[in-house]
Amino acid sequence: MSTSATAGRHNVLGSKDRVKTAVAAAFGTSVENYDFIAYGTASALYFGAVFFPESDRFVGTLLSFATLAVGFVMRPLGGAVGGYFADKLGRKPVLVAAMIVMGAATFLIGALPTYEQVGVLAPILLVVLRMIQGLAFGAEWGGAITMAYEHAPWHRRGMFAAIPQSGNPLGIALASGMFAWSDTLNGDWQWRTPFLLSAVLVIVALIVRSRLSESPEFQEARASGKTEKNPFLATLAHDWQGILRVIALRVVESFAYYSTATYLLNYITERHPDLRPVALGSITAASILAIAVTFLSGALTDRIGRRPIYIAACTAAILFAFPMYLLTNSAQPALVVTVFIIGIGVIHASLTGAQGSLLTEQFRTVTRTSGASLGYQIAAAIGGFAPLLAAALVGAFGWPGAALLYLGAAVIGLIGILATKETWSRHERERVLALVADESRTQAPSARPASAILPSSSEDQ
Repeated sequence: MSTSATAGRHNVLGSKDRVKTAVAAAFGTSVENYDFIAYGTASALYFGAVFFPESDRFVGTLLSFATLAVGFVMRPLGGAVGGYFADKLGRKPVLVAAMIVMGAATFLIGALPTYEQVGVLAPILLVVLRMIQGLAFGAEWGGAITMAYEHAPWHRRGMFAAIPQSGNPLGIALASGMFAWSDTLNGDWQWRTPFLLSAVLVIVALIVRSRLSESPEFQEARASGKTEKNPFLATLAHDWQGILRVIALRVVESFAYYSTATYLLNYITERHPDLRPVALGSITAASILAIAVTFLSGALTDRIGRRPIYIAACTAAILFAFPMYLLTNSAQPALVVTVFIIGIGVIHASLTGAQGSLLTEQFRTVTRTSGASLGYQIAAAIGGFAPLLAAALVGAFGWPGAALLYLGAAVIGLIGILATKETWSRHERERVLALVADESRTQAPSARPASAILPSSSEDQ
């Protein structure tokens, strides 16, 4: 197996902008997640009554979660479009464009008229803006991760790719905290305020992202004429197995989050309304913990490999599927807090921390964003139906139906990781550490020969 000259010329110690790029990517990812998660929280708490008031409570909840799922359906299209342009024109332009589109759609959701004001036009407008959100969010992830990954030192790519992943729980914490605060407001301001205030975060994120430098690996690929004429078609033709692996690996993470933070929140508040502040506060606390766990999970993959972390997290999800509902059904505040801490702060965070490098390393540089984005967002589209499916299953079979749904997703993830080759083996780690030591001694990055080998299988496929 050979390595491209493009990859070989890339400095093993990473670019000079490696830290700034990773932090900027994380900040943008947190804003995107704030916007997307705000919709999920509002769907669980408010939208059923605000946009579907003529339905009974159960049907209104299902319709609200259906509009939530619409955004996920659009994410593969956003991933395909964003990945195509990121592999064709560069990572940076896609990140900036996705931020603008997402910010505009989220702000407008906060300004929407209600069903009481304009009738059926209200849910129609809601669905349209949700679709736009899905497109923007689908385009976001691949560019952010590949930017951080390709700027990073080879022996720290797991850690650097986990930094923008840490922006996910940060955005979740911001959104949950905002809804916990806005719950004290009156009337429609309870749900409008978090969407309207997102404009401030978007403006700051745009300023930060506009100052990023382009990925060194992409610049070298473009300079040497190694980019694909059509990255999307090239990915489908040559990397379809990688896409399938990413889908299997991502499904468990997506279901783990939305089954917990969105559906379980609704499940608790409908049965025990007095526990809603506790549940919202628990999600916020769990998300803050998840910031650290996500980062540590990614850093640990640099030391022991990507697969062990993922195997452990999938196994934990399997074991947690039924206890999470048994503990919740007790209606004890301390146990409710424990469920969210374990489900979001530990299990979900461990999966996201390992994903940054694991999923990226399934693809070559020239199709990296297209392949990772497409697989990631297809799985997200499936996972977006988790709250809707869980609600329907609970309606038919009671809480064990939702527990079995969570368990099934965890089993798929475990099968996926067991069928995935380690992309950062002990042999690779030792070889790259030797290159890093040599590079550090010489302090001459440009002297690295074109035959140097990347620390992953991404260039070997």
